[in-house]
Amino acid sequence: MSRPEPAGRPLVMGIVNVTPDSFSDGGRWADRDSAVAHGLELVAQGADILDIGGESTRPGATRPLVAEELDRVVPVIAELAASGALVSVDTMRAEVAQAAVAAGARIVNDVSGGLADPRMIPVVADSDATFVAMHWRAHAEHMDSFTTYPDGVVAGVRRELAERLAALRAAGVPDERIVVDPGLGFAKTAEHNWELLAALDELASLGLPLLVGASRKGFLGRLLADADGVPRPVDQREHAGSALAVLMAQQGVWGLRVHDVRATLDALTVWQRLEGGAR
Repeated sequence: MSRPEPAGRPLVMGIVNVTPDSFSDGGRWADRDSAVAHGLELVAQGADILDIGGESTRPGATRPLVAEELDRVVPVIAELAASGALVSVDTMRAEVAQAAVAAGARIVNDVSGGLADPRMIPVVADSDATFVAMHWRAHAEHMDSFTTYPDGVVAGVRRELAERLAALRAAGVPDERIVVDPGLGFAKTAEHNWELLAALDELASLGLPLLVGASRKGFLGRLLADADGVPRPVDQREHAGSALAVLMAQQGVWGLRVHDVRATLDALTVWQRLEGGAR
C-alpha cells in the first residue's frame, strides 16, 4: 500500500502520547480511554493521521520495557483504527511496530530510522505499512553528546538519511512507502534546527516526501524567551508552530507532526485561501 498523499496542503499528523513523561503532555493521555478520546478529538478537529507513541523521546528520557510500550499503544491503536482513523505508530521497536500494524496501524514512524532495532526494516519490508525514517544518532539519554557535524548539519543529515534510504531499498521497501524526517531536536542544537528548516529543499533533493516535527519543541521556546531569558512554556508555543506550518507548506512538505491540530489547520486554511485554494 502506498503512503497517503496530501491534497492541497501538508497532511496533519496529530500527536497522541500514551506516556507518563513526554516533554509536552506526558501523563495527560496515559491510559487507553483518555488516549482514545484525545485521538477522536484530534480527528474531529481535522487531523489526517494520528501518531500513537508509548515511549518518550525527550532529551534524557529512559526507555520503557517492551511489554509496557505494547500495553500502552496497541489497545489505543486498535480502537482508533477501528473507528476509521488513519493511524501511525511512533516506535523504535520492531516488535511494537509489528503488533501495531496487526492492530490496524498503516504507518510506522521510527525516530531512529531503523537504527535502534535491526529487525525493524525487515518487519516493515514484510508489511504494507508506510515507513517514516527520521534522522537519528543516539537514544534520548545520550543524544545531546552527538551534535557535531563536521561538514555542517544539513550535509550531515542529508548524507545519513541517504544511508537509511539505501538500507530500506536494499530490504525491498519501495519508495512509495517511505517518508523522511530531518529529526529536529534529535542530536541537534537550536541553531541546527533553524539551519535545517531553512534548507529543506536540500533534504527534498533526496527525492522523497518530508515530514517535519517542530511542534512545541525547545528551540521555539528559546526563540520566544521572556526578557529574563526564560523560555516560553511548552504549552504556549502554538502560534510559532502555526507560523512554521505555513512556511513548511510553502516549501511543499508532505506532513506536519503537531500537538495543536486546530491551530495548525486554521493557519493552513488561511494559506490555502491566499494561494487560491478551494475556500
